[in-house]
Amino acid sequence: MLPSESAFRKRMSPFFFVDWFGGGYKTQREGESTFASTGTNSLPTCKMTHQFPSLSPKQKEELSTIAQRIVAPGKGILAADESVGTMGKRLKKINVENTEENRRYFRDLLFSVEPMSDSIGGVIFFHETLYQKSDQGVLFPQVIKGKGIVVGIKVDKGTAGLNGTDGETTTQGLDGLSERCAQYKKDGCDFAKWRCVLKISDGCPSALAIAENANVLARYASICQQNGLVPIVEPEILPDGDHDLQRCQYVTEKVLAAVYKALSDHHVYLEGTLLKPNMVTAGHSCPKKFTPQEVAMATTTALRRTVPASVPGICFLSGGQSEEEASLNLNAINQTPLGRPWKLTFSYGRALQASALAAWQGKDANRQASQEAFWTRAKINGLASKGEYKPSGQSDQAATESLYTASYVY
Repeated sequence: MLPSESAFRKRMSPFFFVDWFGGGYKTQREGESTFASTGTNSLPTCKMTHQFPSLSPKQKEELSTIAQRIVAPGKGILAADESVGTMGKRLKKINVENTEENRRYFRDLLFSVEPMSDSIGGVIFFHETLYQKSDQGVLFPQVIKGKGIVVGIKVDKGTAGLNGTDGETTTQGLDGLSERCAQYKKDGCDFAKWRCVLKISDGCPSALAIAENANVLARYASICQQNGLVPIVEPEILPDGDHDLQRCQYVTEKVLAAVYKALSDHHVYLEGTLLKPNMVTAGHSCPKKFTPQEVAMATTTALRRTVPASVPGICFLSGGQSEEEASLNLNAINQTPLGRPWKLTFSYGRALQASALAAWQGKDANRQASQEAFWTRAKINGLASKGEYKPSGQSDQAATESLYTASYVY
């Protein structure tokens, strides 16, 4: 027996009313109406939103192919997207002035290493670098593409405070993003990067910060794909604090679960994305130190619980680890006995460039030594991405020095 119309009106939202006819119902809200068949004793249910086609099969194929190229076996990403200010801090450590020419020279030093494509599948550029040229007068994107490496670009505009939280942030840059992405695609880029930042403390990350940053990452990813760019989704959990490994794993799982829910809500094509997460590590001030094997198990477990198998690759950020530590942890991750349906590789900035900067010291005479330092570390990480790195125990001081910076910004 069907309940009375007045009874159903009471059950429904004030925005709805129900008309019964012929075993069905019609719901209306704000001028919209839908009809669905019900059984004689069925309660009305709301339809799911329709997914309007956003990407053609050709677009999806292109995005998937780009993502797979970047994380081809034994390859990872060189993150050379440091801002002018961040690059200045790096140069200051070796007593080199922060000029456009010095920034260009160091990038040219890295990009001109001939065999880099053996271990590097993609390079992330900063806006300035994208339009600079090599010593031979060739635009850097053409230099990189000539080696068979995919060109990427940082597209976010940095973090901004999230009101009502304990110093948490969201990331700016959605305004005008579609136009910027379209231009970057024309200028030779095939993927993009956007960094969101969360922190661990007694009350952080808050539910608001997790939800806000997940939604921002999803909107960014959707816009990138519409413009032919593979989005690297980067929800970084900072290593600041004294939290232990278990706490970081718990937070990482919650953050990644929210991110992939948001990506699903925004109809992002996962096969045409890459993830750039933190490894699960204890806070920098944690008194207990954990082995690479413990880091690997915690990291892989968190990923298995949250990241769909359709994601082609996971490219870890180094998060202030020393060059050697980042390589050892990546190697251990790729040796865990747990199933790993994605490529697990690197997207390192500091952990690929620290030794090269230390060897260069701003001197032309040290160019070759700097290139050799960079190439050595790139090869090591290429091996680590396959679980094949065998440490010699002879790493130099620059490779073992911590690269941690509190509240790190690009």
